[in-house]
Amino acid sequence: QVRLVESGGGLVQAGGSLRLSCTASRNIFSIDAMGWYRQAPGKQRDLVARITSGGNINYADSVKGRFTISRDSAKNTVYLQMNSLKPEDTAVYYCNAILVAPTISDFWGQGTQVTVSS
Repeated sequence: QVRLVESGGGLVQAGGSLRLSCTASRNIFSIDAMGWYRQAPGKQRDLVARITSGGNINYADSVKGRFTISRDSAKNTVYLQMNSLKPEDTAVYYCNAILVAPTISDFWGQGTQVTVSS
């Protein structure tokens, strides 16, 4: 089991920055992958960025060059630094953790609202 607690959302003007934090209830290197998803009203939940326990990172094309995912193992925390924010980045952002053993399991945080005004 993994519990995830997010923080850092809010309201920001276009071009601004925010940093989201996701703190896990266990050592993040024991989690096979952690990532951030987002869901705008009326749309599906999409992957924003993901980092594996081995350090492999991937980003959605729409955020490449603007968002950075990182981690601090001492704090069991994964971050999402979001720069050059656009109104289309407005969404609820969810932290996700994946364990692949003994079975593939998904865990989600409660979500944090990010609103970018134009």
